[in-house]
Amino acid sequence: MDIRKAIKFLEKKIKNPSVGLPEEVFLFISKITPMINVDLLIKDEKGRTLLSWRDDKYQKGWHVPGGIIRFKEKAETRILKVAKQEIGAKIKFDHTPIAIYQLMAKQDTRGHFIYLLYKCFLSSRFPLKNRGLSSKDPGYLKWHDTCPSNLLKVQKIYRKYI
Repeated sequence: MDIRKAIKFLEKKIKNPSVGLPEEVFLFISKITPMINVDLLIKDEKGRTLLSWRDDKYQKGWHVPGGIIRFKEKAETRILKVAKQEIGAKIKFDHTPIAIYQLMAKQDTRGHFIYLLYKCFLSSRFPLKNRGLSSKDPGYLKWHDTCPSNLLKVQKIYRKYI
């Protein structure tokens, strides 16, 4: 199969790239191009930071909520979608990132990221329902007064903001 036929085949499998990609396609693309990620530094009026627990095949620990920008999606749209999907809330945020970082990991798959860190606000009065999750379930949310020691290794760059 020549490359043009392979591309046509893939295009038929990808219905709408703006809503996401099949896992295999995403992993392939992450081998050949950087992924641009928005990360949400969510603070409350007490200065605490809202973090989410992660436990998957890649890492285990606390992290700031975030997500990869989709094709033809504005960063602001991804910020609002991440907040809705991961927290269940509409947040306020500054439209200019407070930090930009680049990570090149040793692995080939998911090996190059550009992180845009956005300062966000959510009132502590917003109830963290955690959708029945326990404190060690992926997606569990918790306010932090200080940076936890078990922050994800790739997010240690955010320690000074937390």
